[in-house]
Formats: sequence, structure tokens, C-alpha cells
Amino acid sequence: MTGDRYTPPLRDLRLAPIVDKVEAGKRLSFEEGMLLYQTPDYPTLMWLANRVREQKHGHKTYFVHSLRLEFTNICYVGCTFCAFAARKGDPRAWDYDVEEVVAKVREKWEPGLTELHMSSGHHPTRPWSYYPAMVRALRENFPGLQIKAFTAAEIEHLSRISKKPTLEVLRELKEAGLAALPGGGAEIFAERVRRQIAKNKVKAEKWLQIHREAHSLGIRTNATMLYGHIETLEERLDHMDRLRRLQDETGGFYSFIPLAFQPDANALAFNLGKTEFTTGLDDLRNLAVARLYLDNFDHIKGYWVMISSELVQVSLDWGVSDIDGTIIEEHIAHAAGATSPLGLSRQKMVELIRAAGRIPVERDALYNELRVYDMEAAPSP
Repeated sequence: MTGDRYTPPLRDLRLAPIVDKVEAGKRLSFEEGMLLYQTPDYPTLMWLANRVREQKHGHKTYFVHSLRLEFTNICYVGCTFCAFAARKGDPRAWDYDVEEVVAKVREKWEPGLTELHMSSGHHPTRPWSYYPAMVRALRENFPGLQIKAFTAAEIEHLSRISKKPTLEVLRELKEAGLAALPGGGAEIFAERVRRQIAKNKVKAEKWLQIHREAHSLGIRTNATMLYGHIETLEERLDHMDRLRRLQDETGGFYSFIPLAFQPDANALAFNLGKTEFTTGLDDLRNLAVARLYLDNFDHIKGYWVMISSELVQVSLDWGVSDIDGTIIEEHIAHAAGATSPLGLSRQKMVELIRAAGRIPVERDALYNELRVYDMEAAPSP
């Protein structure tokens, strides 16, 4: 090991060169990434991921005061892992017009709310004009609210119905007031997996192209990965590798968000006979590998909705520097069995971070720091 810094006793001596590379700030190879997935030496994996996390952010841990809104659950795509989508005419379907979207946001609005996160179904009949009109109406009614909306899968859908290139769709949405893109729709990039879980959804290369185009317009984005279903560890790392290469090219990603598969009320879980959620150890390992492999991403996000607020606290020692937000009301993961609350208060977010020995930082959708909380002061109501 280099220098006089503390390193944990190695249980797996194969990690010694990786420890040296991480200490030297050098990029890990694909083979080294796979070794991180395969090693039984979890204490060293945790230590390495935390080392990188603290080099980037110290003890700061970020969250956003956010509202989640799904403006429709009507969708024709038919992803097998999804329990959220409904067909037109289904008794549980909803489909808000522009005025209803504005009314829903007004109903849930709270002081200090900075981010509106919207991702919804691929509606088969809504016209293109509905989408920029919705963004424009939200900006006019809530000028301080940053709109993070439309996954790359939705952008491709909007391109089809508008008969416009995806770049033009993004440009017009930005002109209407779109601030950022969420990272959904990525699932797993491996074609073998996509054919089985999301065969009608945007292809991997098109997902990457849409994010490349968004970055070229100055629209920053996030990136996700759905794991814990039929993918292999190699396919997880391949997914990260493609993201790392695009980030090298554009620098446009804010954060990487692993999403744990929820095994309830969806065809994929039924066909696999799967009833168990991902294990806490797999969740933590996945986050740590992401922090070490995605060296050019500022943040690895622990999504408390899917892995629980309790495990997210632990994850702050495994490379995580962002725990998403208050969310207020989430339906997509909960439709598939998530047992977490529909939302958390700002006070709860601050308490979660403090209890893990970290410094809470409230941010906006664009990762501007709004308030750094000390370890005693409570957030404003």
C-alpha cells in the first residue's frame, strides 16, 4: 500500500493492486470492476468506496425537497418488470390534463419545494402539443420550481408521436421550461436482458444518444440501472462501463442511481417465481462498485424508496453521497411492492443523514447547494 494512510487488513490479497490504484486516483479496468463484484472482502470494498466518496464530498450528503408526479399510468409498452402501467379503460388508470397537473402540484406544494420530478406512461393517444404545454403551464404557475421530467424512453415516444427528431423534442421542451432529465428507462443495457424485460422500450444505444443530445443542449441528466432480476454481474458492469464512456465524452450526468427490482405484482417476478427483494448486502455491494468504477460521476445515489431509509443510512459508508429527496408521493416503485413510505419530510431527511454521522446538504434539482445544515440545527418547517 502506498503512503502512511490507514488501510484495512486485506482478507482478499487480490485487492492490493486495486487499493493502490484507488489511492493514486487511477481508473479501474473492467476486470478489476468484476473482482470488486466477486470479492468476499466486504470491509475493504466498503473502505475503498467510502474513501472515494470522502475525497469527492467529505461528509456532505445531499438531498432535495421534491415532489413526484406521474401524470398518467396509461402505457402501451408492456415492460415485464412493471406493475405501474395500465391500459386505457382500466379502472385503475389515470390521465391528467394540463389543468389537472397544475392542480395536483398546487395541492401538494410546500414552502421550499424546488424540484418536480415527472415520469409517466407512454400514452398512446395524447398529442405532442400536450407535453410542452404542460411544462409551460407548470413554469408559469410555479416559477421557482425546477422541472425534471421525461425519461429517455419517454423522449423517444414523444419523437414518434411528434414526428420530430429526439434532439428537436428536447430543444422544444427546454424552451418550454424543462430543467433536467431523470435517468429512468435505462434498465440494463445488455440486449439479452432488454429482450426479456423491456423489448418494446427504447434501445440501449438510443437511450445513450438521447442523453448525449440532452447534454449537448445544456440539459443535465441522471442515469439509472435496474438490478436484481435476470441480469448477470458482468451485465451490470457493462451497463456502468457504457455510462462511464458517455460521461467521459459529455460530462453531463449528475448522478448514478441503482434501482433495486421490486418483486410484486409484475409479470417478470411471477414468471421467475421471485418473491424476495434484493439483499442488503447486494444493494451495498452494488453501490460500492458503482462508486469505484464510475470515477467520473459526482454522485452515487442511494434511492431510499427501493432499499429503505434504514439501509440508505448504512450506504453512506459504502460510497453514497446523495439520498434523493423528500419525494412527497411516489407510485411507480410502490405499485411493484416497495414497502417504504410514499414520502419523507425534510426534517426526516436531515435526521437520517445526521444519525449516520454525515452533514446534511439541501440542494436543488441542478445540484446547487441551498443549505448546509450543521449537526444541531433543525430545518425550517
